[in-house]
Amino acid sequence: MKAFYTNNNGLIEIPKWTPNCWINIEDPSETEKKYLLEELQIPEAFYNDIEDIDERPRIEIEDGWTLIIMRVPIKSNDIKLPFQTIPLGVIFKGDICVTITFYKTEIIHDFMLYSKRKNIQVKDNLDWVLRLLLSSSVWYLKYLKQVNQKIKLAEDNLEKSIKNEELQALLQIEKCLVFFITSLKANDVLFQRIKNLKAYKADYDLDLLEDVEIELSQAQDTANIYSNILTGMMDAYASVISNNMNNIMKQMTSISIILMIPTLIASLYGMNVPNGLEESKYGIWILLLVSVVLSAFGVFLFKRRRWF
Repeated sequence: MKAFYTNNNGLIEIPKWTPNCWINIEDPSETEKKYLLEELQIPEAFYNDIEDIDERPRIEIEDGWTLIIMRVPIKSNDIKLPFQTIPLGVIFKGDICVTITFYKTEIIHDFMLYSKRKNIQVKDNLDWVLRLLLSSSVWYLKYLKQVNQKIKLAEDNLEKSIKNEELQALLQIEKCLVFFITSLKANDVLFQRIKNLKAYKADYDLDLLEDVEIELSQAQDTANIYSNILTGMMDAYASVISNNMNNIMKQMTSISIILMIPTLIASLYGMNVPNGLEESKYGIWILLLVSVVLSAFGVFLFKRRRWF
């Protein structure tokens, strides 16, 4: 999907390209790819880099074109991975500025509405990149709140009964947090590189730089806190499962020992040697009584020691 926006007290969509407008393309089709590579003549290597789902945030310059890649969060349709991060590329040269992502994301639309409410004026391409970094950090925090709700829900379910489904849900959340933490660290490195570009230092909005730094730091800290909570929770439940297994093994051992008592008595009685009961018509009843009494005594001892 291709859209053009101009900066007029906020971002306003326009029907076609004009100089210094912003071109946003999500999930590009073959026609839109041809438009980017043939009409705008952006380097094909830049396009291919953004298409790679595992591409890391960085700055690259080629033939006067500048590529800045950051990682932004999205809500996934994959049940096994409810949240993940994707590369978003900003490519600019002269009066051309393009953002490309190969997945649908809420960040661009949300930023467009926010810019209208706040009458935001984007000064230049790097100012635009910084505002995208700020918006992505805010969305990381929004999704982290949803991740926290999923952790609480899984915890409530585990308190009722420890099932594989709840444990797998925690593993899925843990994977999401790993993606978030890794991407936020990479975005922070990218931000520090942009912040220290000597050619643009004098033109930066210091308040905007501070906002980006605060939101990035807050998102990283929040992700790390939730990850530590989740790790501690999984370790605790692993200990509970191990303890339950030990209790079950104790009970099984106790039962096998108790069942061994009548087996031992019957084996001794069945030996082909005189035992004083071979001629007695009450011999079998005596053996049963002794077996029951000894087994009951064994159960009593095990219960006193709380092995049952």
